[in-house]
Amino acid sequence: MIEAVIFDLDGTLIQLPIDYQKMYATFSKIMEKEQIRPLLETVAKLDKKTKEQIFRAWDNAELEVAEKITLNKEGISLYYEYADKPKALVTMQGKAIVKIVIDQYRLCFDFVATREDSLNRAEQLRIAAKKLETPIDSVLFVGNTEGDAMAAEKVGCQFQKIS
Repeated sequence: MIEAVIFDLDGTLIQLPIDYQKMYATFSKIMEKEQIRPLLETVAKLDKKTKEQIFRAWDNAELEVAEKITLNKEGISLYYEYADKPKALVTMQGKAIVKIVIDQYRLCFDFVATREDSLNRAEQLRIAAKKLETPIDSVLFVGNTEGDAMAAEKVGCQFQKIS
């Protein structure tokens, strides 16, 4: 039984058309290294000052395309289907763009975890389930990547992949 639903943001509820090649090039300059992938693991290991620089550059890349955001119909449909359930949002996007999206599309979540909270999707899911006060096996996570599916499996929640 599904007692609560956790949604991913980019690729699930919205499409955020970031120029990732350009953003990664900026990250490489900041980190002074060419090999920055896997990105989340690399960023997680950075010192505080460098991580703050990366997050600022990441915020800038997201905010540059804020006016070009589009809704993902399948994801938004599920958001409304589960309107009566407690809901959380987990995302590797930053707080600035998340606020814009939530306000612009009038979305409502009981809890939101961004990259500033954790760069680990499984940890984000655990935190969200705890904040929703819901056993993890009664949570449905809606995402769009294999990484989302693996995180759901790792923590033991249900998963629905959308295109």
